[in-house]
Amino acid sequence: MTDWLGPEEWQAVLLSVKVSFWATVLSMPLGLICAMALARGRFLGRDVLNWLVHLPLVLPPVVTGYLLLLSFGRRGPVGSFLYDTFGITLAFQWTGAALAASIMAFPLMVRAMRLAIEAVDPRLEEAAATLGANRVRVFSTVTLPLILPGIIAGAVLAFAKAMGEFGATITFVSNIPGETRTIPSAIYAFLQVPGGESSALRLVAVSVVIAIGALILSEWLSRRVAKRISGA
Repeated sequence: MTDWLGPEEWQAVLLSVKVSFWATVLSMPLGLICAMALARGRFLGRDVLNWLVHLPLVLPPVVTGYLLLLSFGRRGPVGSFLYDTFGITLAFQWTGAALAASIMAFPLMVRAMRLAIEAVDPRLEEAAATLGANRVRVFSTVTLPLILPGIIAGAVLAFAKAMGEFGATITFVSNIPGETRTIPSAIYAFLQVPGGESSALRLVAVSVVIAIGALILSEWLSRRVAKRISGA
């Protein structure tokens, strides 16, 4: 593939994989917490949490990116705090691209996890509790194995969504070669210059292959986990 792709194209592919990986990994703990809260929680503000989680799905991506720029930019309330306290800058950095991708992919991850949690029979957890297991042990030995296929599906969906994220990313971190130019941004950039269609087409092919590979991996892992749980 290194011979087929040019240096700039290969750079965009590697950056996209890095951004998508960290966007998925870092958002998984919060995604699982939100999924548990939405599936099992009965508290004031549950509907508001549900709206906030799914808001990136209905907002234009450019609006999400602009809100990120206002909040996490160098002069934004969160961005200025991170820079003054820890020296961290997110705007116009690949880490900012990971943040934007994670926010856009977050609803898909939470939804997959939530559906898996809602499918678990609460009586199984209650039975484990009556045998003396505390909440942590019930979750780790009963709930987590049962919802693992949903967690895997959510992670793969989030990774695929992060790989294809464009609007929020380019608004928040721009389109800087080698720093924030992911596959979608590179495709857009190549289409703006004469003769760039071939490079754009190669990156489109790479995107399709990665997306299909992610779906196949998700199905394979989910089936293996399901067989392991059932003891087959």
